[in-house]
Amino acid sequence: MSTYVSEGHVAGRLSFVDRFLAVWILAAMAVGLGLGRLVPGLGDALAKVTVTGVSLPIALGLLVMMYPVLAKVRYDRLGTVTRDRRLLLPSLLLNWIVGPALMFALAWLFLPDLPAYRTGLIIVGLARCIAMVIIWNDLACGHREAAAVLVALNSAFQVIAFSALGWFYLSVLPGWLGLQQSGLDVPVWTIARSVLVFLGIPLAAGYLTRRIGEKSRGRTWYEAELVPRIGPFALYGLLFTIVILFALQGEAITSQPLDVARIALPLLVYFAVMWAGSMALGRTVGLDYPRATTLAFTAAGNNFELAIAVAIATFGASSGQALAGVVGPLIEVPALIGLVYVALFARRYFTAPAAQEDPARV
Repeated sequence: MSTYVSEGHVAGRLSFVDRFLAVWILAAMAVGLGLGRLVPGLGDALAKVTVTGVSLPIALGLLVMMYPVLAKVRYDRLGTVTRDRRLLLPSLLLNWIVGPALMFALAWLFLPDLPAYRTGLIIVGLARCIAMVIIWNDLACGHREAAAVLVALNSAFQVIAFSALGWFYLSVLPGWLGLQQSGLDVPVWTIARSVLVFLGIPLAAGYLTRRIGEKSRGRTWYEAELVPRIGPFALYGLLFTIVILFALQGEAITSQPLDVARIALPLLVYFAVMWAGSMALGRTVGLDYPRATTLAFTAAGNNFELAIAVAIATFGASSGQALAGVVGPLIEVPALIGLVYVALFARRYFTAPAAQEDPARV
């Protein structure tokens, strides 16, 4: 059994805001949905605020959310993660073989009569998470350096493999199985732009902040003084992003509740199976709790911004594929915040991490 501190002790160390994080997230979702439903034209107005095809409000929210977490990463420890085959190989397997295949199977199983929603779900399954997973991992006391490496690895594979996998799962594999086929034409620049904006910018900012801060004032000052000051902005960015995201599609979501429910069911199964299976695999191959948690959240999360952008660019903003992409974060956000609490509970079933781990995370 683990020697981790108890959940009660962890909760006692949390601030009032952090302790009721699930409440704030659900409230942000409700506010966003309400604004999108009650304010005429709000969603269309927000959708027009773009820079080179990227939603500026969502981009700003995600950058503010990710920057503090990436500024906490100890980049001098990344070498130990990149040599950890027990972590890297399962991550590649789960993200690029198991995840897309599972979403493909669930989409056909639950939505055989709704091809547009089915295609949208498959696109969601192909877009591996490079943004919001950073904060879920941090909230669950996962391994920050491992999360940075796995997210960077997913980013590289996303640029290389997304279009090819889209062609395979939407055209080739359905043809082999005698199922209905569809196409997906996604420029590499669309994927690379998503990676650059949602990972590259906050990663560079976080790295430079630590590098300059430690060089000028030392690591003790950096982690004891600066990190606590910028840390709360991750939550502010998360809540802002959620409000904007749901305000963009509030009317579409609330006006089609039965369709949303049908799309939601396979997504719930997907998140539960991917997270639990990844966590179990991590424990089986001998990962400690922080690394197993990072493996689970990076495998279960999806890049909703890329999925929505691809669906809109390929099928149109009012398409069923786009609606399926929008329902993705509607289900993912509460599902993964719930899994944060499940992960904290599951720590007791893991052995304690190595002595060099950051004690603040255990």
